[in-house]
Amino acid sequence: MAIIGGGVAGLALAAELAELDGRMVERSGGTRPERRIVLLERENQYAYHSTGRSIATLSETLGSPEQRALTRASRTILDALGAESGTPLLRTRPVVWVADEDNVGALNALLTASPALRAADSAAARTLCPALRPEITARAAVERTAQDVDVEALHQQYRDRAAAAGATLRTAIGLESGTWDDARAEWTLTTDRGELVTQRVVNAAGPWADAVAARLEVPPAGLANLRRTVAIATAEGVGPAWPLVIDVAGRYYFRPERGGLLVSPADETPSPPTDAVAAPQDISVAIERVNAATSLRLDRVRTSWAGLRTFAPDRNPIVGPDPKQAGFFWFAGLGGTGIQTTPALARLAAAQLLGEAYEIPGLDPAALLPR
Repeated sequence: MAIIGGGVAGLALAAELAELDGRMVERSGGTRPERRIVLLERENQYAYHSTGRSIATLSETLGSPEQRALTRASRTILDALGAESGTPLLRTRPVVWVADEDNVGALNALLTASPALRAADSAAARTLCPALRPEITARAAVERTAQDVDVEALHQQYRDRAAAAGATLRTAIGLESGTWDDARAEWTLTTDRGELVTQRVVNAAGPWADAVAARLEVPPAGLANLRRTVAIATAEGVGPAWPLVIDVAGRYYFRPERGGLLVSPADETPSPPTDAVAAPQDISVAIERVNAATSLRLDRVRTSWAGLRTFAPDRNPIVGPDPKQAGFFWFAGLGGTGIQTTPALARLAAAQLLGEAYEIPGLDPAALLPR
């Protein structure tokens, strides 16, 4: 089995597949051979693109009902992984959603849809983040159980677990093309390092997922890559325990980071798959909007970056076998909730690929099928 893509999604799936396969071999008493699991990453390092540029929040108020169910399941997995390794992967940081007078209705709708949220008045929101201006907190909501995810530690854990379970992990190897032999039920993949024969290809290539499908002559899933800009600004008086503050109208978010303030204009600019770079105008918009929403006077940016978030038309992840091409499995379109849903998605995908049962409370896997 060949997994294309070495972000957190691909490595999590490699680890879950190798470990589940090992357990299945043990249950069979060693009467069936272990599957060969190979991960191919084009870059010289893992997690160079979307994974390494996420702000890594675990929040049950983000995304669709399916993504929220995946987030709840992932929280349990992340807690267990942290306990097993002795390195906690989650750290509490509340999320505060804010609305001005024009967007109170949107906040009320979010409260209705999100059991993890509790309504808060302007004073309560400003107790958590004193820099908020009263006029932009006509109504607020707080998710006190939200957490930050240690992405670097999570990625390293999956990488170590995959290797320990027998998966082969390779960087600096690019997929060029591939052909499917229906009689043999196998792929012959051509890479810039030679050929590879495998019975199944798993497409975990993030922003390049549709491009990978095209190289194998599989119809694309219609994925859209949207650029998200983030900057860290110098700011005085920022409390390290301040929450992540999100504008319900989708105009900005911010939180403390490395002694400054992480800010974003919550942009979604269409982009081809590329090494995304922050545009100066988007950084300026972020600073302007956060200054308008707070008493802070941000004027100097310490660093900035951009990442691509990849969405299917319905904004749910795409997980499952291609409906027309045998031997091709999609694990793509994780969008803006990739870090917080990957642990559960990887277990679900591994179970599907190896024919095992795995249920996630509140999730119908059919909602994620590539159709």
